[in-house]
Amino acid sequence: MSVFESLFGLSGKVAVVTGVMGRLGGVWTEALLEAGAYVLGLDQDVDVVSEPVQTLQSKYSGKLLCFKADVCSRAELEDALAHCKGQIGPPDILVNNAGIDQPPGALGVSHTMDSVPFEVCEKVFGVNTLGAFQCAQVFGKSMIESGRGKIINIGSMYGTVSPDSRMYDHIDMSPSFLKPPAYGASKAALVNISNYLATHWAPYGIQVNTLSPGGVLGGQDSTFKKKFSDRVPMGRMAYPHELKGPLLFLASEASSYVTGVELVVDGGFTCW
Repeated sequence: MSVFESLFGLSGKVAVVTGVMGRLGGVWTEALLEAGAYVLGLDQDVDVVSEPVQTLQSKYSGKLLCFKADVCSRAELEDALAHCKGQIGPPDILVNNAGIDQPPGALGVSHTMDSVPFEVCEKVFGVNTLGAFQCAQVFGKSMIESGRGKIINIGSMYGTVSPDSRMYDHIDMSPSFLKPPAYGASKAALVNISNYLATHWAPYGIQVNTLSPGGVLGGQDSTFKKKFSDRVPMGRMAYPHELKGPLLFLASEASSYVTGVELVVDGGFTCW
């Protein structure tokens, strides 16, 4: 067995990825499949399968299943857990990826700081923080029964620093685009929840960590990419595949003595 297989291999492991149809859902799923895991992808709408997931289902026949589940619904998550156990086995890994990140134009309207609706903030926290916690409760209970588990909560560098509004001031919107203030706050709260669970569940063989990406290339306009890259010590945004290694580190035996840690993958953005 190679060093990679013994440390980073996930052969026979069962992973659950929430928000599998989202922008980074396919990245996490592909990494897990490539390392040998079976994956159950959860999303609130699995009838509309994203192109990355379609490709992976074709390539890894029988190793990637999708199941409808809203992270804010306890009953649907319990059904997902039962489906997971019945089809591929009890979960070893949970990637809490489901989240709301509203890029310019996503809401069809922009707000000033004093007019951001309460309901918008409530929904962001409901999914990004409380939804992730509920997933950890449901799948973590099964991990406790197994005596092992890895929970990886997907955070953001904006859980540490505030978005720089100057990166968006070229966008033609009125009022100017305002990154939802609840987004970063919800991700900061998720880091704290990760640490909280890490301390409580360490005696049961469960490790809980946060993986917080910086800016990832994904169809942004050229002006934004230039502004953002100028702010990064490495001088560019991340390529999606560069998130795979950090995820596999936290999901595998390579991180067997790591828990309660936030791994920030941002090219040095938060150093300045």
